[in-house]
Amino acid sequence: MAQAAAANAKTKAAPAPKEAPVWKWSAKTKQGEIKSGEMEAGDAAAVEARLRQMGLEPTKVRRKPKDIVIPGLGPSVKTKDILVFTRQFSVMIDAGLPLVQALDILATQSDNPAFKKVLTAVKVRVESGSTFADALGEHPKAFDDLFVQLVRAGEIGGILDTILQRLGAYIEKNEKLKRRVKSAMVYPSIVLTVGVGVTVVLLAFVTPTFEKMFKDFGGAMPAPTQFLIDLSHGLRDYWYWYVAVPTVLVIAFKVFTSNPRGLEKWHAFVLKMPLFGSLVRKVAVARFTRTLGTMLSSGVPILDALQIVARSAGNKIIEKGVMYVRAKISEGKTIAGPLAETQVFPPMVVQMIGVGEATGAMDAMLNKIADFYDDEVDVAVAGLTAMIEPVMMVFLGGMVGGFLVAMYLPIFSIAGNIH
Repeated sequence: MAQAAAANAKTKAAPAPKEAPVWKWSAKTKQGEIKSGEMEAGDAAAVEARLRQMGLEPTKVRRKPKDIVIPGLGPSVKTKDILVFTRQFSVMIDAGLPLVQALDILATQSDNPAFKKVLTAVKVRVESGSTFADALGEHPKAFDDLFVQLVRAGEIGGILDTILQRLGAYIEKNEKLKRRVKSAMVYPSIVLTVGVGVTVVLLAFVTPTFEKMFKDFGGAMPAPTQFLIDLSHGLRDYWYWYVAVPTVLVIAFKVFTSNPRGLEKWHAFVLKMPLFGSLVRKVAVARFTRTLGTMLSSGVPILDALQIVARSAGNKIIEKGVMYVRAKISEGKTIAGPLAETQVFPPMVVQMIGVGEATGAMDAMLNKIADFYDDEVDVAVAGLTAMIEPVMMVFLGGMVGGFLVAMYLPIFSIAGNIH
């Protein structure tokens, strides 16, 4: 017993195994052809032994130096890179190309250095005997849980090409959804930025010129003109407050939302906003149904699928609701009942999911709901844009027009006195 306890203590005390280094190698085939590549192994001798097992005669093996990476700088892996990779990779696998060869081709032709590095590392791991899904899972910044789990389901079921095609379609539709939402935010953001810029220029550079001219004429200033002059003095004399206050507010907001409870309150507020709340809810429903439908149709167990869907919801209230549904399903209940209890999703969605569950075609029903809400998001974005455009134009025009009127009021007053 003492020996067993000592052995257990040694096992617990043993440090975690370090990641094996990557080696660059070149070798000759039996026909004299030179080949090269990279391999993950403990030392150079292990690389040479592996190459000889592959029927190659090693000529050069050297350790690959680690890249120096400065956080926040340099290229990153974009969704577009993942989409192109998924599409091309599915075609290559469907055509019968070996996994390692397909990865090598795609890594070589990638224009993004960061993604090229990821694909090369994945290829090295697969060459070393790792599964494709496990190799992808080592790069969570490029391949999320959804991608890894679907690939794992495809590897187990022998339908990797089909799964990759579904993944490509899912990523493409999800990106279209994101673009629609961003398009609704672009116009008001531009108008607001232009408005703030114009205001700063008018107060900081134009108003002082008018003020000097009015002082030369003498007399009391009209109230609107005096208000703008006071604002101009405040901006020029206490400009640091205009920088410090927004900065402090942004930092305070980030601190508040970095706390899980604060983030949950903010997400609950966003869902209740008069204009954007409905749009956010529709986007969340479309993303939830699309993701869950893709995973279920690919053979991922519903409990695993719901956990991944909850993490990718993008809203703590919806994530909490999905996890509640998952807990109830693990107790033996259906999905429609707990989904209705959360009061997060519209009744129509709950009823359609219930019908899909009863008929055994829930994945198809989820994809139909996702298509419907994609169209709903289109309509909501178009309506929001049509409503915001005139409001922003009136805001910008009123701001500039009000400034001109305030600046010309003293001139009209002076002209009246001269008359």
